[in-house]
Amino acid sequence: MIFAGGKLLPGQEVNAVLGCLEKETSQVLSGAPLEAETVLDTLEALGDELDSGALDGLIAQYAPPGAREELDRVRPQISRASLKERLALELGGLGGPRPFGRAEVRPLGVLLHVAPGNMAGLPAFTAVEGLLTGNINLVKLPRGDKGLTLAVFQKLTELEPKLSPYLYAFDIPSKDTASLRRLAALADGIVTWGGDEAVAAMRRLAPPGCKLIEWGHRLSFTYLSDWAGLDLNSLAEHIVHTGGLLCSSCQVIFLDTELLSVAEQFCKQFLPVLEKAAAAYYKPPGQAARAALYVREAALEQVLDRAASGDLNFPGRLCSLTLRRDYELELSHLHGNVLVKRLPRQELIPVLRQQKGRLQTAGLICPESEREALAGLLARAGVNRITAPGHMSEALPLEAHDGEQPLRRYVRVVDMENNF
Repeated sequence: MIFAGGKLLPGQEVNAVLGCLEKETSQVLSGAPLEAETVLDTLEALGDELDSGALDGLIAQYAPPGAREELDRVRPQISRASLKERLALELGGLGGPRPFGRAEVRPLGVLLHVAPGNMAGLPAFTAVEGLLTGNINLVKLPRGDKGLTLAVFQKLTELEPKLSPYLYAFDIPSKDTASLRRLAALADGIVTWGGDEAVAAMRRLAPPGCKLIEWGHRLSFTYLSDWAGLDLNSLAEHIVHTGGLLCSSCQVIFLDTELLSVAEQFCKQFLPVLEKAAAAYYKPPGQAARAALYVREAALEQVLDRAASGDLNFPGRLCSLTLRRDYELELSHLHGNVLVKRLPRQELIPVLRQQKGRLQTAGLICPESEREALAGLLARAGVNRITAPGHMSEALPLEAHDGEQPLRRYVRVVDMENNF
């Protein structure tokens, strides 16, 4: 399906829509700019419908299980007050009087968003950021989007028809490079979410002069120092609830020790905590069966690798821990199966610097007396978010995104001299 002009259109009309898009976007950019207040009014109306339950049917139809709970958690971050604070924080000070005259903040113009399918609602969210900065938004839908983005766009344009010329969505497969190239040719900026392969593909498609805005895959972990007697339940719940699928998911539990015996003791202590979290989360028979399958898969892989690597596997009910001898940060198995490694603090920076540019969140568990020192060490290593383990995948009020202010990347500053 396609969303264009405030309407849903069949996918076979993609060439006709693309053929008119340059003329249509030029007409929009020739007119009055989209005001942030118009977008805020519309999002506020959408939020009111969400709070009243009027959108529950839409959510049940198009969103995956658990989406309603996730929306409730992030709802404060998409309130009018929060979005206004964000606009002021991210864009405030970019414009205003200058010795030569004035500076004005303007949208880039046309943004092409290439969003992944690992988080429900992300294609709509990235387009909303484009709207807040006054851009026309062309969204390439991910394969996993089952109609949620189209439904959100339709609702937004019903609430405010002025947004219709600013929202487009295309269900184009990634292999259709001809259509993607036509979209890229229209864009002043390409917002790409995904791994190295996806980013590299968009770099090849981006025309000269087009700004490439990368939100690539990131790696996150927890770091534990002197955890005796500390609560590990929130860490276990985070590992199980995110399933290792998010950039902010804990991929490795790093322990501030050189001793393998200490790491083994941690695994024995933490496994029952992880089992408790898994049993509480994987209640439906289908989920429990899938979790058990992942545990078995992880165990079989360790049997194959153990002779060479010396890994130790700690299988549990619906979850597992694997203790590896190396210090490297890497991806864990999914759905409650996580890696444990030693990483003494004196090795922290050289090890984490191997993943420079890919680090995102560190969940920190340590005595309060060490918190500032360890947080500073993690920040110097290149980590962009430092939280309690239970908050690793929570949206923090007015937080940056991977160390940057996103809205600033979607605008440009126009300097205007007086008396010319």
